Amino acid sequence: MSNVIPATKHAQVVAENQALHGELKELRRQLAWFKRQLFGEKSERHHILDPAVQVNLFEATATPVPEQGERERISYTRSKGKNRDDAANDTGLRFDDSVPRRVIEVPPPAGCATDEVVATRTTFRLAQRRAGYEVLEYRHPVLKDRSSGALTSVPAPRNVFEGSVFDVSFAAGVLVDKFCYHLPLYRQSQRLSQAGIQVARSSLTAVVARTAALLEPIARAQLTHVLSGGVLAMDETPIKAGRKGPGKMHQAYFWPLYGDSDEICFTFSPSRAGAHIERTLADRFHGVLLTDGYAAYEKYAAGQPQITHAQCWSHMRRQFERALETDPAAREALAQIGQLYAQEQSIRERGLHGADKRHARREQCAPLVRAFWEWCDAQLQRMDLEPRHPLLKALGYVRERQPALAVFLEHPDVPIDTNHLERGLRAIPMGRRNWLFCWSEVGAAHVATIQTLLVTCRLQGVDPTTYLVDVLQRVGMHPAARVEELTPRRWKALFNDAPLRSDIER
Repeated sequence: MSNVIPATKHAQVVAENQALHGELKELRRQLAWFKRQLFGEKSERHHILDPAVQVNLFEATATPVPEQGERERISYTRSKGKNRDDAANDTGLRFDDSVPRRVIEVPPPAGCATDEVVATRTTFRLAQRRAGYEVLEYRHPVLKDRSSGALTSVPAPRNVFEGSVFDVSFAAGVLVDKFCYHLPLYRQSQRLSQAGIQVARSSLTAVVARTAALLEPIARAQLTHVLSGGVLAMDETPIKAGRKGPGKMHQAYFWPLYGDSDEICFTFSPSRAGAHIERTLADRFHGVLLTDGYAAYEKYAAGQPQITHAQCWSHMRRQFERALETDPAAREALAQIGQLYAQEQSIRERGLHGADKRHARREQCAPLVRAFWEWCDAQLQRMDLEPRHPLLKALGYVRERQPALAVFLEHPDVPIDTNHLERGLRAIPMGRRNWLFCWSEVGAAHVATIQTLLVTCRLQGVDPTTYLVDVLQRVGMHPAARVEELTPRRWKALFNDAPLRSDIER
């Protein structure tokens, strides 16, 4: 019997061995990349000097590995049930004597000089200072008509939520603590308890929901203004919202939009399907749409002649960063992109705009872009790049998107990347580490409404607490046709100098 392996069988074994070898290299590369994400440095600053360039905000943050040491045994006692006696409601407010109180005397209305004050009624509201809590004690007189003997009570001043025990300052504080400082409601409830005030988390949840309902028309008006601009940046970031099954959550998405007036709008979708792009833009936007490389954006823009699609250089750059471990040539790509960003930084430092900025980009940036295209074409001719090679994937990414990556050269108002949008939506990735879930799609929509206004406050340099205290009092009496005046950008110009205050600040 012959031991000679047929030529066809030998060729098949060699091909399988090469395929397995390529798959092993790819798995090792992926393992090295994941280790770098967990334990290594992810900053892009050592590659690019431009301070605007940053790491992907949506990747998992590094988790330090604790050192092995002695373990401490901890024992605890589980309570039998929840105590519902700590809930604040519309009929009263529970607090102890350690809570500071401010007494506010409510004067009789004009024209009641002949009436006699026979008693005083008391109404309590929980208010919040920047660094603590205080109870406002309103003492409004009960009047007796001297001629008829009829009794009338002077009502407490109008509150944002009728019959509520929460002052507008408290509602604003709950929102700022939760959405600006990422303090979940159960921790706020614990902090209140430590301050001697018993407020259940369910009561705080109701404050968030009722406040979001008041603010929703303002956020909707801001979205209309953002879509009326000439440049729009769009992205998406995942959250967990709604129950998919017993004990399970399904993935949902916030889709932020950044307008050319430094306003941001968060829209919510239960999926990452491109249909949300169509619903949101819906022929309302005409201009340059700046996005990452997600194919749904390109597909939508291709059918909209009024839209020019631009893509982000920072997202493209990350493709080459992933290839650093396997091919030294990726470092040359990063160096060339770094030179381009250095020119962009120089243009910004000179304060160029309009035609001057376009001319500078043509003279300084365009040659670097052409040289980078040529370098990518030369690398594509290499015979040693396997189909799964990370550098080949990065080169293919560039080749497919060259027209969209070059749009910024002819449009001076278009940024080179979407990093400004990623900085704007930082509140979502940071906050979800604390409050983690939106337990319903309605709750996610409330988050979108509130973050639309609070993040825009930060972009516009508006104090969020001052803004909310004013707007929550103003929204009920402001003409609906002029609701855009209550968006942070317009509010800053119209009301910032003399905002409405809470009674705790008067």
